Amino acid sequence: MKQQWRMFMLGWAIILIGSLIAHFVQTSGGITIKDVRFNGANGNIISAYLYIPPGVNADSPAPGILAVHGYINSREVQSGFAIEFARRGYVVLSMDQAGHGYSDAPAFAAGFGGPAGLSYLRSLDIVDKDNIGLEGHSMGGWTILAAAAAYPDDYKSMVLEGSSVGGGRSAPGTAQWPRNVAVVFSQYDEFAASMWQVPKGSDVGNSENLKTLFDSSTPVIEGQLYGDIASGTARILHSPPVTHPGDHISHAAIGHALDWFERTLEGGTELATDDQIWFGKEIGTLLALIGFVVLTCGSFNALLAMPAFSSLHKVPEQFAYEHRSPRWWLTLALSALIPVLSFYPLMRWGGQLLGVSAILPQSISSQVAFWGVMNGIIFMLIGKVIKAQEVTFQTKLLPTIGLSLAVIAIAYSSVLLADFFFQIDFRFWFVGIKAMNLMQFRIMLVYLIPFTAFFLLALRALHAGLSVRGDSTWQVYASNIGALMGGFLLFLVAQYGSLFLSGFLLTPNEPLNTIVMIQFVPLLTIVGIFTSYTYSRTASYVPGALICGLFVSWYVVAGQATQFPVN
Repeated sequence: MKQQWRMFMLGWAIILIGSLIAHFVQTSGGITIKDVRFNGANGNIISAYLYIPPGVNADSPAPGILAVHGYINSREVQSGFAIEFARRGYVVLSMDQAGHGYSDAPAFAAGFGGPAGLSYLRSLDIVDKDNIGLEGHSMGGWTILAAAAAYPDDYKSMVLEGSSVGGGRSAPGTAQWPRNVAVVFSQYDEFAASMWQVPKGSDVGNSENLKTLFDSSTPVIEGQLYGDIASGTARILHSPPVTHPGDHISHAAIGHALDWFERTLEGGTELATDDQIWFGKEIGTLLALIGFVVLTCGSFNALLAMPAFSSLHKVPEQFAYEHRSPRWWLTLALSALIPVLSFYPLMRWGGQLLGVSAILPQSISSQVAFWGVMNGIIFMLIGKVIKAQEVTFQTKLLPTIGLSLAVIAIAYSSVLLADFFFQIDFRFWFVGIKAMNLMQFRIMLVYLIPFTAFFLLALRALHAGLSVRGDSTWQVYASNIGALMGGFLLFLVAQYGSLFLSGFLLTPNEPLNTIVMIQFVPLLTIVGIFTSYTYSRTASYVPGALICGLFVSWYVVAGQATQFPVN
């Protein structure tokens, strides 16, 4: 095998190994997973995974659970819960909320899609209609509350994971409604103030809203059963020691949900609460994600050796610095810190200026794009003020565009194949690379413009302002990755250090954008790998900028909520 094909084949091998691990975990014991679609309100299509335990059929129905993810997530994020529910004999419908994943836009419409999800679950002849549970994380909690309000007699119990009742998002909770509720609200949940109107997650027992739900005049005691299961008034509170998004990868949070449904639903398979295997799937999809990065670089290397693109091959000969100087360190510090310091204000301003429309239908995507373009301009200005040795770049636009499109096409095909054969995407936690549907592809083409502009500006500044002659491969990658995501990593360490030590974020009014920021660390690490790899083989920032523009536009759009319907 020629040298240029080795990384290409290695990437496919890692993807295959990771996909097989994930597949065997999620189908453990004979579980069948079906990708289903059903009609929601106004004819909108809702997508879901249906997990069917072995031996379940119309003659032998099983309890059912509707499981729903939170805002700007998708059905795959709930897989830890869904796998463990299915292992215990429950039929699980893990749905994409309206406007999320592959469900039709707009987001937030028709009870977030919750009533349609419960109605579809009850329509299945393999489901015991007298034993249906509801589980939802964050905004997914409001989704199942909407289902419970629409069909108050069609479920038996529910688990609110990092979610709440009332507050304009659902009907207020009472001693009688909803039926049999477990509230799992983590000690370090970033949304304590907005969810339960308490300063920090560990204070949730003092919430007046929660006390009303529990029919208690005194603070709610964690782990104590309130009310009565048989009459539908049972309530219980659990506070695992994790964060809001940490519920998805917490054995404790998942275990509390398992325990509650075991206590409140009849049927299923008895299995110890601490017998959980879902994390094996996280390892598998993480391996597949790593393989995706290797495959992308390997595809670039293999294609670059072909006659159509071989003219782009060039080893860098010019460098911004002969050695690291104080000016180099200043440039690195500014490159790392300015993006994170500008993050919150630019995200807010982007949301206020751009809003949502048929052209820009995803609010978070628009905010991130606005942040990117503004930072690209800032990086360009820094390069003009803090001058290094001049570095020139070769630009052969047509073959560069062709090469970039071919690389992304190969990378995208790997995601499609994994979805088709194994029903997985490439992810760890809530950082996932998903295939797009047709609507998302059209949306991506719009956001591709600002994201590509950002990478053209930012990566030109990176290589023209921080390259050092004589650096080893590891020094190059470390410098570039540090400049791109180092500031975010340091800030998040400080943010969550504060949260774990005091119970409060450093920016307590920015819980959502702080969680959004977490994705910037792995995403910009991947960008750093792509741009370092491509630059070392072409002496140009343009191939990396085009590849990163395509990849990040795809990643962001596929993973975000669509608030405006796009035909």
